[in-house]
Amino acid sequence: MKYWHILVIFIMAMTVVVAGALFKIMHWPGASLMLMIGMGGQFISLVLLAAKVISERKTNAFLNK
Repeated sequence: MKYWHILVIFIMAMTVVVAGALFKIMHWPGASLMLMIGMGGQFISLVLLAAKVISERKTNAFLNK
């Protein structure tokens, strides 16, 4: 999996979290589920990103891609 894919997953999850926060503020149904799904997606993408960075041989490879 490329860095670009992981960042896209993170941005999509962040969008769900922002929408969930809006739902929570407006007291609309489904807000808690959206927040849990979005934060779970962010957690998974950050774990994947950390694993990818650790598995790279060169530490500067992440910044150059």
